[in-house]
Amino acid sequence: MLAVRLALPALVIVAGCGVGALPPVTTSPSASSRAHLRPLRVRASRVLDGRGGVLRDVTLVVREDRIEAIEPTLGTSAPAAVDYDLSRFTILPGLIDVHTHLDWHFNPSGRLHTENDGETSDQTRLAVENNVRVTLLAGFTTVQNVGAPADKELRVAIEEGRLSGPRLLTSFAPLGNATGDAANLRRAVDERKAEGADLIKIMASKSLRDGGGPTLSQEQLDAACGEAKTVGLRTLVHAHGAEAVRRAASAGCTEVEHGFFADEDALRLMAVRGTYFDPQCGLVLENYLENKPRFLGIGNFTEDGFAAMERAEPTVVVNFRRTIATPGLKVVFGTDAVAGSHGRNAEELVCRIQRGGQSPMDALISATSLAAESLGLGGQLGVVAPGFEADLIAVDGDPLTDATAFRRVVFVMKGGHVYRSPRAGSP
Repeated sequence: MLAVRLALPALVIVAGCGVGALPPVTTSPSASSRAHLRPLRVRASRVLDGRGGVLRDVTLVVREDRIEAIEPTLGTSAPAAVDYDLSRFTILPGLIDVHTHLDWHFNPSGRLHTENDGETSDQTRLAVENNVRVTLLAGFTTVQNVGAPADKELRVAIEEGRLSGPRLLTSFAPLGNATGDAANLRRAVDERKAEGADLIKIMASKSLRDGGGPTLSQEQLDAACGEAKTVGLRTLVHAHGAEAVRRAASAGCTEVEHGFFADEDALRLMAVRGTYFDPQCGLVLENYLENKPRFLGIGNFTEDGFAAMERAEPTVVVNFRRTIATPGLKVVFGTDAVAGSHGRNAEELVCRIQRGGQSPMDALISATSLAAESLGLGGQLGVVAPGFEADLIAVDGDPLTDATAFRRVVFVMKGGHVYRSPRAGSP
């Protein structure tokens, strides 16, 4: 993937920067300010709990940043007894995208932003803030943003409440063949650990636009993923070709991304090794092709590169169908969201269900409890149950019968704080 360097000075919230009719986002209260808050009560007629269960006619009790209780709703309860009556909608856990690039955006000239393209630091900051904002309002309360050194400041700004956005995990800059041999890769892993990275991203193959062939040896991947495990970090591996996928699985890496050319042997190996796999179905390639004039001529976004993506587009759905048919393979949800697709992350869910043949419940689990498990946060996120983080969204419709309901997010709560609500006058 093309490297895009960003400077993010003095991140702040820009309430007017937005898309369409999306409401402004409010800042998240600090943990100390939450301590005195009374519980919030949310009425629901249908809750998909993120683990395959469906709850009917319940009230969710949220205290501070956690779900405290789930109570049956009595037929005589008055609307005034709850803070948010979402009984017309379907409540889900906050969605999780395990692969985003929130720093990618189009500059004021309508082209992909790159270093030294004339964009000012304020313009860069506003664009990234807007990407963060629309992603949260689309129902994605946690994202794994991989590949940008500036993510550290972005993560801190969100954690401190200076910027409202999804909970953010980051790898900072990725490792690859340019990092060097096995010893250098181990050293780089240790450096990322010291810098505060949440995981290590490893580029183990060429881009799809360049054929997807392997770029790291088995020894290099063994070193990088082995060292990450030693220091307590997960690994996410960019790998398109079957050989690169096999090497990553054999090395014990945590997660493989893309795998557009993975064969059945590579898929089975990932299942045996317990590797999480995130194969995109449609959004990332469709977005590139729809926005071709904005990317063309930058880095490897050449005519040949776009021709390669056009050839691959029909095959990725076939690959996805083969993936979900592989017994025991842990398929998680990630979009590889780049410039042009932020806030449209749910289109990937729609593709996986409508074109990829994934059951709506499995798709939801892949973007909630299973995604949380892949992040090492399975006991905290991705489930509507007492004790879990109060990350809740509501959609207009039932995604079990209509996949497009994932597009119609009307309510967003992250960590007990409401950022979007259908109730008049709400934040």
